Amino acid sequence: MDEDLKKQLSKDSDGLLTYEYIANNIDTIDDIMPELAENIIKVDSSGQFVVSAARYLNAIDKEKYATSIDVLVKAAIEKDRERKYLNDLMVSLWGADYKEYAKELSLKDDNFRRIYKRLYAVGI
Repeated sequence: MDEDLKKQLSKDSDGLLTYEYIANNIDTIDDIMPELAENIIKVDSSGQFVVSAARYLNAIDKEKYATSIDVLVKAAIEKDRERKYLNDLMVSLWGADYKEYAKELSLKDDNFRRIYKRLYAVGI
């Protein structure tokens, strides 16, 4: 990441600037995506933009951005203590019918299991 971009994103107080940068520059950020994910995680205290970034990257190219999506999802689990954004993340990543496959998904995907457990205290 070049110094001008670092300077610009150092002014990001909540993750919005970083999220907008990702969305507006998706065709040119592949090599700095890990740093962008790190920045958004660092500045977003509620998890709102962390979740938005994960959802966006998943919609653009789930496989290409799998590593960054995983990092963002793990951060979202920790940051979204009020569970405002996790349900939308579940739908975006695993589909609107994720509850029908919850047991199977929990066995295959630790992030799914952790979010599901946070959203549904009773469990699967």
